[in-house]
Amino acid sequence: MNRRKAGAEGTTTRTESDKPILLSGVFDGHTNGAPIHIAFRNENIRSSDYEQFIDIPRPGHADFSAMMKFQGWQDPRGSGHFSGRVSIGLVAAAVVAKKILNSFSDIVFRTRLLEAGGSRDIDKAVYQAKESGDSIGALVEIRVSGVPAGWGEPFFDTAESIISHYIFAVPAVRGVEFGDGFAAAKMRGSQHNDPFIDLHGRTARNGAGGINGGITNGNDILLRVAVKPASSIASTQNTLDFSRDEMVNLEIHGRHDACIALRGAVVLEAATACALADLALVARAEAPFISNIPWRKS
Repeated sequence: MNRRKAGAEGTTTRTESDKPILLSGVFDGHTNGAPIHIAFRNENIRSSDYEQFIDIPRPGHADFSAMMKFQGWQDPRGSGHFSGRVSIGLVAAAVVAKKILNSFSDIVFRTRLLEAGGSRDIDKAVYQAKESGDSIGALVEIRVSGVPAGWGEPFFDTAESIISHYIFAVPAVRGVEFGDGFAAAKMRGSQHNDPFIDLHGRTARNGAGGINGGITNGNDILLRVAVKPASSIASTQNTLDFSRDEMVNLEIHGRHDACIALRGAVVLEAATACALADLALVARAEAPFISNIPWRKS
């Protein structure tokens, strides 16, 4: 939770206690079979900041598409479930997911920002965006060590499919790649192929990002996620007022992040953990029906 909190340079000035309220599913320090229900109160709210977005949807935000889907009945306050605020629940769920994962193996997550606004100097890029009343996107890398080989359910529920499904549920995600990713489109087979170097399936360079054929291969899971710039920016934007059908200047005065990936990186890690926990539980259910491979050594 602390990794997701606001307060650092380039993040929103809105602060919340983020104190979890455990309502069900746990008794005497153990899960009891009921759904685990964890709630968080929104206390530092300013609903008036969002009133103008009913008639003037923010460019790049979900205001317009939500209006079309829900025929004007959507709740605009705080952007509803289109707000990054909803991601706190995913971070809480990942605490449970990681406990599940560690019952299988010693699984370690390492998450970092590779760049922000196209720059490796992240602090400088964030500062410049904030000073100019703008926002920037970022590239986040997630590496997961210790995932056993054999997780994933081709055809539709491959390891990449499940992880990507969770990742794209996180607000502001625009793309995801595994291992060599899009660089593979420029490679030859002789460059992309990755020789095995031991009986556990370890490869020379892990170009597949830990997944072959939709199934984990025992190497580190490696993915990179593209996060878009925050839609709510301080700079004036010329856009359509839908109530008057005319172009107007939109000024946004709310409390928003200059780079949402600063706090969003841990959310993407959480999404990956939840996805892997799903895959792990399916693998456990299948385990009694799978015999040992003869050449594998403990």
